Amino acid sequence: MELKILDIKGNYTDKKIEFRDDVFFKKSYRHSIYLEIKRYLLAQRQGTHKSKERGELSGSTKKLHRQKGTGGSRKGDIKNPIFRGGGRVFGPKPRKYITKLNKRTKNIVKKSIIEQKLVQNKILIIEDLKLNVPKTKFILNLLKSLQLTDKKSLMIIGEMNKNLYLSSRNLNNFKLLSVSELDCFSLINFSYIIFSENSINKINHLLSI
Repeated sequence: MELKILDIKGNYTDKKIEFRDDVFFKKSYRHSIYLEIKRYLLAQRQGTHKSKERGELSGSTKKLHRQKGTGGSRKGDIKNPIFRGGGRVFGPKPRKYITKLNKRTKNIVKKSIIEQKLVQNKILIIEDLKLNVPKTKFILNLLKSLQLTDKKSLMIIGEMNKNLYLSSRNLNNFKLLSVSELDCFSLINFSYIIFSENSINKINHLLSI
């Protein structure tokens, strides 16, 4: 599949870029996408939650009243979970939420999402961007030229550029990633994908693995 390359003003140039059709699929991998998005979101969790159990609380260990003869139930000490401020039964403990997914499945998901975006005409390719100093207005003008001002868009570049990153980090509906940082959640979370010219070869290589 061939796509024309746009300049920074949103006009078509004479240059074309080709996405290799042989690396894409002709069927849906919805369950694989579900597994990968679930894995990504679980990996964002810290897992540092902790509540104190009965034995970890500070307080008196004196038995509140004798075992029998009071007409009341036996309670033990004040740290009993039935009391306010007592220990928590089966409370959360620190744990890791990380689940593993093999590399082939991750590549399948990336290919499938990019294929869907291509079919929906939600992929744009622009010329390589160069900035000598950070300038957010440059990114805003670019999005305006591409008619993506009010739409969620993800830009993928070949290598991370510090000035481009600093120019775009304050924008709400825009995210900048290099090919090496690309994740499936960002691909599916943003409506439009903008590839820079120098990222296409790396994307084709990544998807062919």
